[in-house]
This record gives sequence, C-alpha cells and structure tokens, in this order.
Amino acid sequence: MAPVRPRASSALLLLTTLAAGAAMWAAQPVLLPILLAMFFALIGNPLIRGLQRLYLPRAAAALLVLFAGMAGTTLLASQLVDPAAEWARQVPREIRKIAPRLQEVTRPVKEANEAAADIARAADGGDRVEVVRTEINDPYRSLTATPRMIAAVFAVILLTFFFMVFGQNLQRNALALLPTRQQKRITVEILQSIEHEISRYVLTISAINATVGLAFAGALYLIGVPAAEALLWGTMAAVLNYAPYVGPLIGMLIMLLMGFVASDQVWQALLPAGIYLGLHTLEGQIITPIVLGRQMRLSPLVLVLALLVFGWLWGIIGLLLAVPLLVCTKIVLARIEGLEGWARLLE
Repeated sequence: MAPVRPRASSALLLLTTLAAGAAMWAAQPVLLPILLAMFFALIGNPLIRGLQRLYLPRAAAALLVLFAGMAGTTLLASQLVDPAAEWARQVPREIRKIAPRLQEVTRPVKEANEAAADIARAADGGDRVEVVRTEINDPYRSLTATPRMIAAVFAVILLTFFFMVFGQNLQRNALALLPTRQQKRITVEILQSIEHEISRYVLTISAINATVGLAFAGALYLIGVPAAEALLWGTMAAVLNYAPYVGPLIGMLIMLLMGFVASDQVWQALLPAGIYLGLHTLEGQIITPIVLGRQMRLSPLVLVLALLVFGWLWGIIGLLLAVPLLVCTKIVLARIEGLEGWARLLE
C-alpha cells in the first residue's frame, strides 16, 4: 500500500499564501507588462484566427491587429486629451463653489467630531500635540517617471506581438517536455479549451463594454453634453466596466460630481448618474448573463474579494486584470479532474 502523504498544516498554507502575495507585489514591474500583454493577446487571438482563414500569415495578421489597436487607441486618446485637460482645470474651481453646499450637508458630522475632540482633550488634561507633515518634492523621481512609463508601454506592445505570434510555439515546446503521449493529449485539450474560452470571454466582455461606453456617450450627447466630453465619459464607463461592482461605483461617484459641476438644478445634476446606473443595470443583469451564460458566472463575493486583493497589489491595472485572472482560474479548475468543486466554489 502506498504511504499516505501528510497534509500541509494551515499555518504553512497561510505562510505560503502570504509569501506568494508578497512576491506578486514585489515583482509587479515585471509581472504587470507580461499579464497586460497576455490580456491584449487574448483579445486579438480570435481576430488573428479569422484573418488566418483568409490565408494571411500569422505574423502579418498579428501585426495588422496590433497596429489597428494602436491606431484606434491613439485616435481615441487624441480626441480625449482636450476635454480631459479642460475638466482637470475646471473641477478644482467648481468644487470650491460646491464646497459651501457640501459643508451644509456635512455640518452635523463636523460638529459631532469637534465635540468628540473636545472630550478627548479634556480627558487628556488639555494637552494637544500637532503633527506637521512636510512633503518633499523629489526632482529625480519626476525626472525618471516618464521614461519608465514609456519603456513599460513599449514593453507591453512588444510582448503582445510576441505572444500573438509565438504563443503557440511556446505551448508546443512546453508540451514536448511531458513524458507520455497521454499526458500530452490531455494537456493539449486543456490548453486549447482554456485559450478558446478565455479569448471568447475577453473579446466578448470588451465588445460589451465598448457598446456600453458608446451608448452612454450617445445618451449624454442627446441630453446636451458636448460630443468630446460625452466621448470622454463614455470611454471612462467602458474602462471602469472591466471591474464589476467597484468600477461602476466609482463611475457613479464621478458622474454625480460631473452633474453637480455642470448644472445647478438637482434633477439635471442627477441625470447623468441615473443614465449610467440604468445602462449598467441593463448590461450587468440582462445582457452579460445572456451572452456569456452560466459557464462564466462568478460569485459576487468572490469578485469583490478578487478586486480588493488585486487592486491592493497592482492598483488600477490590478482592477483591470482581476476578473480575467479569476475566470482563467475557474476554467483551469473545472478542466482538472478532482478540482471541479473548487470551480463551483467560485460561482
């Protein structure tokens, strides 16, 4: 009889999880470009396969898809620069105008805090120590931030191209390391299924988010928002929609701020946020479940936990990548015998 393998203790599992999290946080300058490149390659792979059916070589198809994506992004960014800069200049000035109204709303809370502070000072004998924080501007950090960001962008573009072109070769070379034909066959089936379903998920979600952004921009334009600003807020809605629950919540707060800055009447100020909420409810509760089906369904609690963890680890990019990584994990668990229960745990 084979010896029973001892189970790892809970403390060891906890330490391993913490070590993995620390490693992911420390290695983010290397991991994030790789994960972003894989994310963009997954979006482009279905398009590349379609071009290959037209007898276009894979390298040429990848180059065409990559250049089309870069051209579209550059064109969109050129349209958004001016309205974004205008809002960046306008918002601080308008917030100062709104501040008296906000102070009236928050006056009871402020008075309660002052009363609590008076009680605390009386309990301490009236002594009060003030801590003054001094911010030191580091010119070297400002000087090196831009070149690093440009280098990271070029790294993501280059890695995306290589993942599109040579990703399949890398898979074949990795499969050659497996000892038996049975293991190779099973691994090929798993990899093909994962690649197909993840590509379909990422491309579908991207198409849905783009549709939501265009619909929101069109609705804002119909209620009188200038076209450039409507495109800016529509793009924001599309990007934030990659982070379920957290992204729309941030979008609602931004739309409320935008409404109160742009209009003095309450109903007009609330109208953009109401349109945003209606579109998000329609997309999240009807369109996405119908298009993706149950196979891609994830537990809201697990989604929020993943967004919190990856957002804490990697910031905005972590929020963007959290859901695709979680979907990938679910598909892998569902394809491996004996781990199907863990996949159902994520639903």
